[in-house]
Amino acid sequence: MRPTAASLLLAAAVACAAFASSAQPSSSVTAPPLLASTAGEAAGPMVDGMECSARETLLFHIHAHLAVFVDGRRRTIPRAIGIPQPRRITASDQGPFVVGDRCYYRMHSHTADGVIHIESPVQRTYTLGDYFDIWRQPLSAEQVGPDQGPVTVYVNGVRFRGDPRTAPLTAQALVQVDVGTEVPPQGFTFPPGL
Repeated sequence: MRPTAASLLLAAAVACAAFASSAQPSSSVTAPPLLASTAGEAAGPMVDGMECSARETLLFHIHAHLAVFVDGRRRTIPRAIGIPQPRRITASDQGPFVVGDRCYYRMHSHTADGVIHIESPVQRTYTLGDYFDIWRQPLSAEQVGPDQGPVTVYVNGVRFRGDPRTAPLTAQALVQVDVGTEVPPQGFTFPPGL
């Protein structure tokens, strides 16, 4: 039986709806709500001296992990931070994986697991503030994204006493940000190869 025009249109609409929701994590388990979407993120202009390059630069290549809790509840960090539109979703061992068709910032996320990819033409210490600037979300001692309250930051399980914006994103760093209620530092296992 040949597909009708109506069935083809319906299939296209379903595919478009699935792609449009791609900023959301997808799994059979209900994911925590997003901290904030990528809708207002940087779209190509330089941010804090970081350009959006057509290719991922691998001279300096490390990964860190970001977890955010608001009033004791985990929030999802969206995939595609630092990967402006147009972008597409591919399959990976870690689930849906975002690939940029235009450019990548030095700091970006391919997946919704909190892993931050830091790929740079220069070796330097990037910070949580740099990442939030690319994401175009506020970060201070009283606000993380849209959520407000006292902010506590842990880096590798140790309370960070400085400005949250200056928390370092070093190789394999586990960064946890709590807004409101403090949560004991949570572990994270990086996927193989990271």
